[in-house]
Amino acid sequence: MLDIIYQDEYLVAVNKPAGWLVHRSWLDRHETVFVMQTLRDQIGQHVFPVHRLDRPTSGVLLMALSSDVARQLSQYFEQHKTEKIYHAVVRGYVEEASVIDSPLIEELDKIADKFATQPAQIQKCVTHCQPLAIVEKDVAIGRYLTSRFSLLELRPETGRKHQLRRHMSHIRHPIIGDTAHGDLRQNRGVVNNFQSHRLMLHASHLNLTHPITGQALNLTAKWDLPWQHLINQFGWRGLRPELEQYGDDLACHF
Repeated sequence: MLDIIYQDEYLVAVNKPAGWLVHRSWLDRHETVFVMQTLRDQIGQHVFPVHRLDRPTSGVLLMALSSDVARQLSQYFEQHKTEKIYHAVVRGYVEEASVIDSPLIEELDKIADKFATQPAQIQKCVTHCQPLAIVEKDVAIGRYLTSRFSLLELRPETGRKHQLRRHMSHIRHPIIGDTAHGDLRQNRGVVNNFQSHRLMLHASHLNLTHPITGQALNLTAKWDLPWQHLINQFGWRGLRPELEQYGDDLACHF
């Protein structure tokens, strides 16, 4: 069952689990679990997608309950009228806030790329990066005797495919668990030493104006238990209490 974090007669938002596809795709023909179909069965009505999260990314996923509202919300995202806030754990120390203003070549799906009539475009791409915490662990990964990690708050100004993952790789602080753009040796080291098997990228907040009521809508999705397990090991508990989980469920996980 999906964790519904907001619902009214027009909209529904869930905390998308890591590893779930948003909807059926011919790129993953053997997959059987999808957010849209699961949510439709859970609430007993059709849902309409308005934005996407990558399969390994968790967090706030907003959907409409009618095609008309879906069109309005899609325009919000296209016109950058929403504020998206992510959290990520990356390799190395990031100690100063920065704006990553680095264009990226458009990423096309592999099969679609074969039939493309035009070359991939260079797209404007901007990410605001705010460090929250750093840690050094006595674990040798690669050529160093210790390992360093940072907890970041990321605010994408644009919405390109794999933008955050590619931008963090660009500044040589890849996101932990990123198998496409990250450090595979680092990923294996984190799995072996900290039992973290997921991409450490989470869509924590989505802020926008409600398309029907005009009221401010501030959606928050808590970190899942594997995410919080790593946060606890790195001594970062309490930095973002609104995203943390407490109680018997968390204790049982560990």
